[in-house]
Amino acid sequence: MKKDVTETMAFKSEDMRRENIRHIVRLVDSALKERGYNSVNQLAGYLISNDPAYISSHQNARSIIQNVERYEIIEEMVRSYLESIEK
Repeated sequence: MKKDVTETMAFKSEDMRRENIRHIVRLVDSALKERGYNSVNQLAGYLISNDPAYISSHQNARSIIQNVERYEIIEEMVRSYLESIEK
């Protein structure tokens, strides 16, 4: 069945925002691990203190994580955790 490309497409901005946050955290996690850091400890330190020095500048991770508010990262992590334990 062929899809009508002229049809209006709907998207959910909340879903896009959440996926963007997940993507950013994955990128930062990868960069921290590449540098030999414990990414959980480093991310927790950053989220608790708001000190960007916890995040390596490797692969521009420090700048990338600062594109999103800390509270949004925390909300997404809690939401994701709670969804995972409900299954």
